[in-house]
Amino acid sequence: MSRKILKHSYFCTVIILFIAQISIAQSYKKDSIQIKAYTEITYNNNKVESIKLKKVFCDYCSEFQLESIGEEALYRANAEKYLPENKLKKGKKRLAIYIRISKVDFAAIKNPELIEDQKLIKNKKTGQLNHSHTDDK
Repeated sequence: MSRKILKHSYFCTVIILFIAQISIAQSYKKDSIQIKAYTEITYNNNKVESIKLKKVFCDYCSEFQLESIGEEALYRANAEKYLPENKLKKGKKRLAIYIRISKVDFAAIKNPELIEDQKLIKNKKTGQLNHSHTDDK
């Protein structure tokens, strides 16, 4: 009888661990977004001639976020250029790059010039001077 209980408890433990693993594996979808970008690598004589960004698919991105994500897509395409499945003797290889980023990190991608402009506007409203760029050396 105790053997049946031991088998039953072992089976329940395995099921609980399996369900927990599935829920952890699916949790990234709740707090992150996935952005797709197309890149194109041009090969000539087994050598890379150029890597170009074709398009970033993001309807809710600012211009600066599109540029930042495009730079990351080019970086990843550069890292994948000599993988056997991507390499060509001559021609163009198109790559779909998928970038997953947390919503918090995505929101933190802001244009530094725009941030400075917002600080100046805020400082004009409060009447305070912006001392962040003074050279008092």
